[in-house]
Amino acid sequence: MSETHTLDPRRPSSASRPLRVVAIVGSTRPGRYGPTIADWFTGVARTRDDMEFEVIDLAETMPPPDAAARPSAAESVQAFAEATGKLARADAFVVVTPEYNHSFPGGLKEFIDAHRTQWAAKPVAFVSYGGMSGGLRAVEHLRQVFAELHATSVRNVVSVHNPWTTFDAACPDARAAAHRMLDQLGWWGGALRDARAVRPYEAV
Repeated sequence: MSETHTLDPRRPSSASRPLRVVAIVGSTRPGRYGPTIADWFTGVARTRDDMEFEVIDLAETMPPPDAAARPSAAESVQAFAEATGKLARADAFVVVTPEYNHSFPGGLKEFIDAHRTQWAAKPVAFVSYGGMSGGLRAVEHLRQVFAELHATSVRNVVSVHNPWTTFDAACPDARAAAHRMLDQLGWWGGALRDARAVRPYEAV
């Protein structure tokens, strides 16, 4: 049974086309914790009937500079093209990011910078993880980057502190935080999708 969460009673009914949301797994390091966080989050998100989710894992799209780990050139081109298509079709985004040296991973920055029009006039939400800060410093840097790309970042964040020792996928507080964030993402996603349909946005 789907869980029902509303930010505003005037939100469009589930009969409307669900928002297309792309979740981006931002870490590519060997031994990364990102897939664990992303799997938990998308599992929560897919209980909703107002959104449909696709995932872009940057370890598959932009792997680390390790010759042994790199796919062939043809595979890389295909994976990047598929990721670009997902971004273009999306109505909204969720970035799952760790915090590296008080900021976000270089591979994630490279991926974001490799696209421009795909982000414009769309909302972005964040799921962060790290030490005592829970990855929040990475999120604050990402907000600045996405603002420059004409994207709107939502207020609420899902922040996981010291997940290696404390993360509990069944924690009701974490699930509630995820749904509150998704409520905000849904409001912005629907509003901006409707606005783009009436008046296409030009990023200048």
